Amino acid sequence: MCRFSLLTVCLNPGEKLRTTLESALAQTYSRFEVIIKDGGSRDGSLEAVSDLLKDERIRVFTEKDTGIYDAMNQAVAHARGEYVFFLNCGDRLYDEKVLEHISEEIDRILASEKNREDSGRDAQRHLIYGNVYSGKNNVWIIPAPKIDGFTCYRNVPCHQACFYETALCLEKPFEVNYRIRGDYEHFLWCFYRGNARMHYVNVPVAEYEGGGYSETKENLKRSKAEHAEITKKYMKSEELFRYKAVMLLTLAPLRTYLSESRHFAGIYSRIVKGFYQKRS
Repeated sequence: MCRFSLLTVCLNPGEKLRTTLESALAQTYSRFEVIIKDGGSRDGSLEAVSDLLKDERIRVFTEKDTGIYDAMNQAVAHARGEYVFFLNCGDRLYDEKVLEHISEEIDRILASEKNREDSGRDAQRHLIYGNVYSGKNNVWIIPAPKIDGFTCYRNVPCHQACFYETALCLEKPFEVNYRIRGDYEHFLWCFYRGNARMHYVNVPVAEYEGGGYSETKENLKRSKAEHAEITKKYMKSEELFRYKAVMLLTLAPLRTYLSESRHFAGIYSRIVKGFYQKRS
């Protein structure tokens, strides 16, 4: 049975599609498929990778969509794997052993739960997440090893770090009314309502290109507005007040600047990594 479905959605991706596909096809682990959900590209990008598309592990679907999250929902509908992983054009799996390492971690998690009487395996699904390398700032993005309410408010793992049990994405599609934060909203649903077990694994998962659609000045404003709307949907008012106070007292704007600065991002990333290691 196919364990992983690697989902790439695209529209006129140019040469970036080859980079992404080559990183997938280089994997030492064999139980995976690649699904390309194309929105109707006219730039010759699919023709340019015709040599790679001969690989029987790749399936291509061309369907119109209303945006990135609609396209992601369409891709999930074609998935045959137990877990789905969204790999954007221009991003790539960090090395050839990513799927091998993640599969080993999944086996370890499932074996551990099987030995626990209270595992509730029939009722719960899994979300596995690891580390991502930012090509924009040349630093590792290390997520929190434990997900709680404050983590959900402050900074959840990006989708390039996450392997979702497919049932989570089938039961709750991404909400297409969000233009920037649809994956964030879905993660909060997984945590608060989807009965998902979150598992951090200290594995390099992907290299994230950065500098994309969501990072323009206009969309950063939209992102902030969507964040406010989504958190109100899942969190109580007193909870939100407490989290906002903590962010203010811990100089969140300054920490954001440091994490995104080419000069300070590396130092800040090492500090965060050390903090998480002490907590774990």
